Amino acid sequence: MTRAGIGIQTAQIRPGRVSGQLHVYDGAGKGKSQAALGVVLRSIGLGIASAWPTRVLLLRFLKGPGRAYAEDAAIEALQRGFPHLIDQVRTGRAEYFTAEQITKFDRQEAQRGWDIAKGAIASGLYSVIVLDELNPVLDLGLLPVDEVVNTLRRKPEHLEIIATGRGAPAQLLQIADLHSEMRPLVHPTAQEQGIEGIEIYTGDGKGKSTSALGKALQAIGKGISRDQSHRVLILQWLKGGQGYTEDAAIAALKESYPHLVDHHRCGRDAIVWRGQQQEIDYIEAERGWEIAQAAIASGLYKTIILDELNPTVDLELLPVEPIVQTLLRKPRTTEIIITGRCKYPPAYFELASVHSEMICHKHYAEKGVDLKRGVDF
Repeated sequence: MTRAGIGIQTAQIRPGRVSGQLHVYDGAGKGKSQAALGVVLRSIGLGIASAWPTRVLLLRFLKGPGRAYAEDAAIEALQRGFPHLIDQVRTGRAEYFTAEQITKFDRQEAQRGWDIAKGAIASGLYSVIVLDELNPVLDLGLLPVDEVVNTLRRKPEHLEIIATGRGAPAQLLQIADLHSEMRPLVHPTAQEQGIEGIEIYTGDGKGKSTSALGKALQAIGKGISRDQSHRVLILQWLKGGQGYTEDAAIAALKESYPHLVDHHRCGRDAIVWRGQQQEIDYIEAERGWEIAQAAIASGLYKTIILDELNPTVDLELLPVEPIVQTLLRKPRTTEIIITGRCKYPPAYFELASVHSEMICHKHYAEKGVDLKRGVDF
């Protein structure tokens, strides 16, 4: 963990913990399922690079056949890239319904999904299980909260479980090792809808870069399903060293889709603190922005991830106005994902059509749990 302030820390190579944790991503903002898929990609990448391959179950509640969901394309990209590592199960009906509209079928489908989850948890076959939309299932009363909580509390030590969706019950949050809330933000002077294709993920909570990785998977998956080339550029500021959280995930993406993923990083291998900026920090920040500006203008990319652009601007390593002007002129078909915490929201925040702030309510590092390389840092 770093001291308070703006800075990005290089993850040191050290023995990681072997135990898995229970993640809960909830809230009304975007990025919950995306963040879960980003963590999955990180875990797969870490497994490829180690002697402990990762097998993943994506269990999706309330997402029956007959309707398309935002993460479908991302999951297709995962399944195409890592077919021997990804299992997926969907349960529920396609229509949205309220507590007053619950049917016998809804209860049966929720129970079917939970029976699969219990078997997967007990099997020992998986290192990561994503329980997508488990939170609203519990909130709607489709499953007994006590039973679910007791099962998750007794999970195998190595197993990482990720529960997503709005309305996580208090009992689940109490046993969670990590709780990150995605909170939607609207600037009071923002355009009515913002510019379609500009998304910002900020805040102190976990899920910013992982949500961006989920968007990269989504872009690749859309290209696969439409037989089109959906190129992705991942550009990282303040990350000139080695050993960052996203390294394994990006390596896995490039290995599976080498013709679709480009990656650049800039900065030095050190934390940059306000008031301690060096000349090289400005040079590296500008180098990264020149790459970003050319990429945005080119129209060659479906998705461009500007990872840690926010703290770069917050540290005054880049001026805001050129970024605003470039975003205003972006091609209509190009989506731009901007990540990173910042103390002073820059003017380009007003341009975003999606803006989620990740609020950290709980993190296992606070309990003295060693962080897992490739998943936590």
